[in-house]
Amino acid sequence: MPDSSIQVIGGGLAGAEAAWQLARAGVRCNLFEMRPAKSTNAHQTALLAELVCSNSLKSDAENTASWLLKHELRRLDSLALRAAAEARVPGGHALTVDRERFAAFITAAIEDEPLIELRREEVRAIPRTGIVIVATGPLTSGALAADIANLTGSERLYFYDSISPIVDASTVNREIAFPASRYGKSLDGGADYLNCPFTRDEYYVFVEALLAAESAPAHIPEDQEIHEGRIPFFESCLPIEEIARRGPDTLRFGPMKPVGLTDPRTGRRPWAVVQLRQEDQRADSYNLVGFQNHMTFGAQKRVFSLIPGLENAVFLRFGQMHRNTYINGPELLNSTLQLKPDPRVFFAGQISGVEGYVESIATGLLAGRWAAALAAGEAPRPMPRTTALGSLCHYVSAADPRRYQPANVSFDLLPALDDAAHAKFRKDRKARHAEICRRAVAAMDEYLAVHV
Repeated sequence: MPDSSIQVIGGGLAGAEAAWQLARAGVRCNLFEMRPAKSTNAHQTALLAELVCSNSLKSDAENTASWLLKHELRRLDSLALRAAAEARVPGGHALTVDRERFAAFITAAIEDEPLIELRREEVRAIPRTGIVIVATGPLTSGALAADIANLTGSERLYFYDSISPIVDASTVNREIAFPASRYGKSLDGGADYLNCPFTRDEYYVFVEALLAAESAPAHIPEDQEIHEGRIPFFESCLPIEEIARRGPDTLRFGPMKPVGLTDPRTGRRPWAVVQLRQEDQRADSYNLVGFQNHMTFGAQKRVFSLIPGLENAVFLRFGQMHRNTYINGPELLNSTLQLKPDPRVFFAGQISGVEGYVESIATGLLAGRWAAALAAGEAPRPMPRTTALGSLCHYVSAADPRRYQPANVSFDLLPALDDAAHAKFRKDRKARHAEICRRAVAAMDEYLAVHV
């Protein structure tokens, strides 16, 4: 007999979440993950849902757009948000996790679920029958990407992303690097970051060395564009070299901004600062926040050793550059993430055109729930437009296809308040955002009362 299970392609954040949601709905599925049989340039393990860039799931401060999306996912019993709670490490207002514990939690849950069959093999083409969820993420294999282009009638789109370095905590010079959170703010009252402070002279020496550093060679012939200035970088994840090329002071108004910090050695604010964020629950490694780059490993060692406090640091992982593949969602997908020409096929995660860990989890969760509805002979029900989930899917399916670029969740994606509320909160941004969140929570309550 042919396999009647739903096929989920890709064992990253979106695919694992989609498979989990299918199982919660009582639907059997096959979850395909090509690692470890075939690895990528970015992954380090064979675990499902491995975080390959930052270990931060962004802000968990109430009434932020990122918090709202996570709040909605928690309401829908997201496996990944459960894993994040289990693997959480200090990160100020951000939800940061021990990435190995996080991925291990999800992997164990999937392996122990009898309705999910985990298949460690590469899928080179989308099955032409049955319900399918494509969640292969930013590192989709060449063969499958070519098949997606063939199925959609669209050329593959892509941008470039990169990975931040990680250092051994024991090799950070604590006589220079100091523990602190900006303005002393932390969810638990602690000092969640190590901060490496620069004097004015140290900063400009660092920038000069950064701009002179050698770029890593292209892994794929097409990626030679990286050396020719035609790279379609995602704006919110620019390599630090690209930021520095915009002006000598750009970094200290970006990822190296010193605001809200005081160097205990001088009692003054540093000229610039590099923040180190705890990478695991043992606090034996830290990542360099916002320091994604595409320099050679040798250049990274040389340049990053100029950071005060990291002069003798041992790097457990250097930064890397990798290609992110995504489709043009507004041309191809409807508001329930189904392929317009072939609605049995769902797209989820970064390949659908969202950016960010939580956004990938969100589209995976929804694709799993909607695929389960389709399998039961029901029409998938879009999320309310006023929710973060609904607005994210609206962007993916209704943005201008001529200017489509991957997006993180933000208040700009959610509908504006009505005229009366807008007038009431026009001069108070925090109150306006709180009202948008209140409206979203109420809409989610109504949705769950009817549909869950």
